[in-house]
Amino acid sequence: MAHHPDDNTNISTNEHFDQVLAKAKISRRSLIQGGVGLMAVGSLPMLAGCGGSSGAPAAGLAFTAVGKSILDQVILPPGYTFTVLHATGDRLVSSIPAYSNLGTETDEWSMRVGDHHDGMDLFYIGADGKFSAKATDRAVLAVNHESSADAHFFHPKGQTSNGVNGKKFSQFGDWDVGTRPALEVLKEINHHGVSVVELRKSGTNWSYVVDSLYNRRVTAQTPVRIAGPAAHMNDIKAFMVTAFDTTGATARGTLNNCGHGITPWGTYLACEENWAVYFNMPAGTPALDANTTESRRRYGVARSALSATATAASGQGWYTPSDTDNRFTRWNVAPIGATAAADFRNEPNTFGYNVEIDPVTNGTPAKRVAMGRFAHEGAWCGLPVVGKPLAFYQGCDSRNEYIYKFVTAANWDEKDIGGGLAAGDKYLNEGKLYAAKFNADGSGQWIELTITNPLISGYATYKFANQADVFVNARSAADAVGATKMDRPEWGAVNPANGEIYMTLTNNSNTNRTPGKTDPANPRAYADADGKKGSGNPNGHIIRWKEKDNLSTASAFTWDIFLFGAEEDMPANVNLSGLTAKNSFSSPDGLWFSKATGICWIQTDDGAFTDETNCMLLAAIPGKVGDGKKISVENKMVVGGTEVVAKQDTFIGAALGEAQLRRFLVAPVGAEVTGITETADGKTIFVNIQHPGENTNAIGTAAEFTHTSQWPGNMGYGPKGRPRSATIVITRTDGGVIGL
Repeated sequence: MAHHPDDNTNISTNEHFDQVLAKAKISRRSLIQGGVGLMAVGSLPMLAGCGGSSGAPAAGLAFTAVGKSILDQVILPPGYTFTVLHATGDRLVSSIPAYSNLGTETDEWSMRVGDHHDGMDLFYIGADGKFSAKATDRAVLAVNHESSADAHFFHPKGQTSNGVNGKKFSQFGDWDVGTRPALEVLKEINHHGVSVVELRKSGTNWSYVVDSLYNRRVTAQTPVRIAGPAAHMNDIKAFMVTAFDTTGATARGTLNNCGHGITPWGTYLACEENWAVYFNMPAGTPALDANTTESRRRYGVARSALSATATAASGQGWYTPSDTDNRFTRWNVAPIGATAAADFRNEPNTFGYNVEIDPVTNGTPAKRVAMGRFAHEGAWCGLPVVGKPLAFYQGCDSRNEYIYKFVTAANWDEKDIGGGLAAGDKYLNEGKLYAAKFNADGSGQWIELTITNPLISGYATYKFANQADVFVNARSAADAVGATKMDRPEWGAVNPANGEIYMTLTNNSNTNRTPGKTDPANPRAYADADGKKGSGNPNGHIIRWKEKDNLSTASAFTWDIFLFGAEEDMPANVNLSGLTAKNSFSSPDGLWFSKATGICWIQTDDGAFTDETNCMLLAAIPGKVGDGKKISVENKMVVGGTEVVAKQDTFIGAALGEAQLRRFLVAPVGAEVTGITETADGKTIFVNIQHPGENTNAIGTAAEFTHTSQWPGNMGYGPKGRPRSATIVITRTDGGVIGL
């Protein structure tokens, strides 16, 4: 999709799996002639499961699979229904007008539901008004809001620059946008972040409450606290010094919140993904020092300024309106002052973290620096064990990036449930950060990112000063220790039945993936069989791993591939999971396990299957790591006019038939399906429909657009016309548990 470009900024020499094979003295010739002699899955030291749970699913799914659809509607199985809970622009307080859907709002959106609904979770409210670990009929729903690729819908005639209407600025584009109107920019800044809204249940129906004391927005302007290990806080604050806070103790806001996490103590982690693209360094500004230049290059900050100086504007042009309080000039990150305390050269250092929010208490959000700075898709906690450290698993959502783990220094204590941000200080400020290395034999290891590692302290490409530097520039630290480059690690999820961790590898292009550039964890390189939708690994797959001895502190793990996305009519060497018309899918993105049923829910964000179907939600019954076999994949692709054929061995989980993997929902035109949570009884699920009509373009000075979608207005929710992201609430008409 437009908000996920081919954004590879990793030019390190770290190994892909083909390089791992080379170290094992396995030649490319042997690959081409018949595959490598990797150990069979049966001979690997696969670990025993830790038992089932009451949430383990039955042998088969109990709904009729939904067919593929290109309709501008949400399609569900017979016996299921949905309502819209809230959509982009809906008001949280009655003192502002209802949303016009014409872009005519004169307020700046700080009390409206944000746009691009993404990760979310439900937090129950007890009789005392505080967080409740038990289900009640009151809750707050925290919802992330990701990118602004559709920001032109917020304005009457699209985005405006120098008086010219009808613009549609790409967040990844680089050009001179002139001076933009302040109100337009404020709307765009404030639709980012998180919406926290109170929900109440009446009968079997949930609705949100206008004017609730719990309703609030955390936006790109909300004051936040910088939090990290006590021993390194002075060094951390030095990276955060700006004209806003010359001490570096606080910063402003959160951006591009994609996937999320929840903590065992009952708080919400809003994870910052494509935050790097909103900053600008105008042409002709002073050069940066070598370390800052490399850091910006590595994170893609000010894309027009990947060298020492910039040549053009970047992103949305948020830096262009005049101000007296730095709310616009903060996006200009040129070193124009005498010191960092006089400008915003360090502003990019204040983004790229997991932001902890207490949804039930109006406390100041905290950016958890020790968990690392990168393009966070989310942060998923392993199964908590009393008296043991907690592990949070994280993906960096860009091509050729890494998978990370954060292990807390503190041991889990159930007395901290309901402890809010104080509990967050206990568990998330102190701990160890690791990057994953996947080995060719189906094993893996976690490498600690610490300044005491000579590979980091002596790294030539980026000169690390201290441990704070390692946290803030975690991508470069992972480069230094030789972590394994992966293909866009996006959402993760933890199987509640056995603690195994799953992560989507959404897709890859033929720039990075050809038959000669495959590896066991990314084993396919092919072209769309009908020639319509790309090549490389356009359909993606889902990898999973099991920690040694089921320990959060384990330094070793074993892995295999759970599912491969594919069109059902692709050849067997591409459709490795044997998908059919009832369960074919492409580009897995969102991933989530139901604690009530044990179902693994898979959501897609696709551009490779959209000639046949819109994006979708599927239900899968998971197995366990090592339940399948070793296979050899034959890859074929035309490269430079010549057909290249190569074989690649990998490990795949047990095959899932239509009884264990079915399509449950198909979204409206242009929409990504992302974000899912449920009520404790499993009878209601909440699902986000993001950016329907994403490819709609403004048409010059006209007041309207060439709509590709008009959902949800076309189904009677709110004003008709422009499409809107929304949260929907799905139930069974007979009141039963979803999916089974």
